[in-house]
Amino acid sequence: MAWENQTFNFDFILLGIFNHTSTHIFLFSLVLGIFTFAIMGNTVMILLIYLDNQLHTPMYFLLSQLSLMDLMLICTTVPKMAFNYLSGRKCISLAGCGTQIFLYVSLLGAECFLLAVMAYDRYVAICHPLRYSILMNQKICHLLVLSSWIVGSLDGIIVVAVALSFPYCGAREIPHFFCDVPALLTLSCTNTLLFERLMFICCVIMLLFPVTVIIASYLQVIVAVIQMGSGEGRQRAFATCSSHLMVVGMYYGAAMFIYMRPVSDRSPTQDKMVSAFYTILTPMLNPLIYSLRNKEVARGLMKVLGKGSLQSKLPN
Repeated sequence: MAWENQTFNFDFILLGIFNHTSTHIFLFSLVLGIFTFAIMGNTVMILLIYLDNQLHTPMYFLLSQLSLMDLMLICTTVPKMAFNYLSGRKCISLAGCGTQIFLYVSLLGAECFLLAVMAYDRYVAICHPLRYSILMNQKICHLLVLSSWIVGSLDGIIVVAVALSFPYCGAREIPHFFCDVPALLTLSCTNTLLFERLMFICCVIMLLFPVTVIIASYLQVIVAVIQMGSGEGRQRAFATCSSHLMVVGMYYGAAMFIYMRPVSDRSPTQDKMVSAFYTILTPMLNPLIYSLRNKEVARGLMKVLGKGSLQSKLPN
C-alpha cells in the first residue's frame, strides 16, 4: 500500500525550459512560431502528396509518413509545455506522463526505421532503376512503413511499462519540459542501472541498426552517382540524397547524444536544449528542407495552388 501511495497518487512537476524574463518570453514566442510553422508545413506536405497524383510514388509516400510522424511528435510535447507556461501550472499526471513517454518513444523509434527505409528506397531507385517497380512496389512499401510503426510502438510499450514500474519519491520535479525517461529516472527511489542498460541496448538497436542501413545504402548511391554519365541525372540524385542526409544527420546526432549516454553524465540544461532541437526544431525543418530542395514538391504545390486559384475565379 505504501508503494501505491508513493507511485500512483501524485502528479509530477515539469520544471520547464522557460521562465518569465523578457528573453525567455521572446524564446517562448519563437517556439510557438516554430510550432505553428511545423504544423502548417507538415500538414501541407501530407495534403499535397495526397492530392497530387504525380506524387503518388513510394518516395513521396514515405515522405508523407515522415511528415505525419513529425506532426505527432511536436504535438506530443509543445502543447503541454505551452499550457504549463501560460497557466503557471507545472504538474502532469502519471497517466499524462506515461502517454508522453509512449508517444515520443514510439515516434522516435518509428522515425529511425522510416529514415532507413527512405535510404533503401533511394538506393534501389538510383542503383537498380530497372527493378525499382519490383523491389519497391506498393505492397512492399506499405509493409516497410507498417513495420516501422509496429517496431516503434513496441519500443514505446516496453519503455513506458518499465519506466512507470519504478517507485518515485522526493520532490518529484522533472528537470525537463516533458516527461523524458532519462530525466524521470533521476527521481526513482530504487536503483535503475539495469533499466539504463536495457535502454542502451534498445538505443543500439533502434539507432545504430538503421544508421548502418543508411550508411551502406548511401555508400552504394555515391558510387553509382559518380559513375553516372549524365550531369543532370547526377545533380538530381545528389539533390534528393543530400536532403535526406541533412535530416538524418540532425535527427540521429541529437538522438544519440541524448539516449546513448549514462544518466550520471547528463546535464539537465544540455538535455533540454538538445531535446528541444529534435522534438521542436527538426519537425519544422523537415518540410522546409524537402520542399526547397525538391522540384517535384515545389511543382506540385504550385499546381495545387493554381487549381485552387482557378476554381475560386470560376462563376458559381
